[in-house]
Amino acid sequence: MSSTRHTQTNTPTLIPVQDEQLRLPPLRELLAGISPRVIACSGGIDSLLLATVAHRQAPAATVVAHALSPAVPGEATARVKQWAAQEGWNLQLVASGEFHSEAYLSNPVNRCYHCKSHLYGSLDQLAASIASGATLLSGANLDDLGEYRPGLIAATENAVRHPYVEAGIDKSMIRSIARHLCLPFAELPASPCLASRLYTGTRVTAERLQAIELGESLIRQGTSIEVVRCRIRENQMLIEVGVEDRQHISTELLARISAAVQRVEPGIDSVELDAQPYRSGRAFLVNPA
Repeated sequence: MSSTRHTQTNTPTLIPVQDEQLRLPPLRELLAGISPRVIACSGGIDSLLLATVAHRQAPAATVVAHALSPAVPGEATARVKQWAAQEGWNLQLVASGEFHSEAYLSNPVNRCYHCKSHLYGSLDQLAASIASGATLLSGANLDDLGEYRPGLIAATENAVRHPYVEAGIDKSMIRSIARHLCLPFAELPASPCLASRLYTGTRVTAERLQAIELGESLIRQGTSIEVVRCRIRENQMLIEVGVEDRQHISTELLARISAAVQRVEPGIDSVELDAQPYRSGRAFLVNPA
């Protein structure tokens, strides 16, 4: 990997916050000292906001990169393209290449490490083609540091910087800043990559990811549910929704989803409403059977 970028060696000093919106000036000040920069934008609120603030501050110094992969929801890619066109970003679409890695496809506990390693490797090449010393930036925030995030290890190995972390910004502050700037994605629900819907140890395939995306899309279209996860454990699809939304998952809807997903992934034997309500990260198993 390129060694021209600077790795942060000191833990940033976190300043007590009275008003979440006051974190915007420190973020802008931090970004002003990073030029040129390539921002990894997945299409979620975190990276969309970072790219927006960075581009509005210094368009010529900012390149926004979005990875094309079966694990990236189509609506996320469409969202990035639409906002990039509206804002005038220098948007670069890259192939992250994780589907060429058996270490990723086998879906181990540290799958995200292998995914991010390939992504940052591709972005490193992009950065080198733009300008010597271009810095890679991610939308990781303070809340991410309290979770098991093997992707952060890959980020460290590739000298990726996390402006939100350095500026002392967490998820709630990100939403506050987005609201303050009247951005249309301020209330966008969290939606991790489609591979996160596969239980640890269940092999990653393009067909399974397509089935997941299709199932979730059908549920959103047919109900008022915003937060839904169609998780796959081997040959079974389990639908997770909040307690208040379970009443909307009818037998007829399950049958319609089953017929649709089996057309794209015949290996799915059953589609059922999970016995437990939605819980973030349920498919992650530290010790998969």
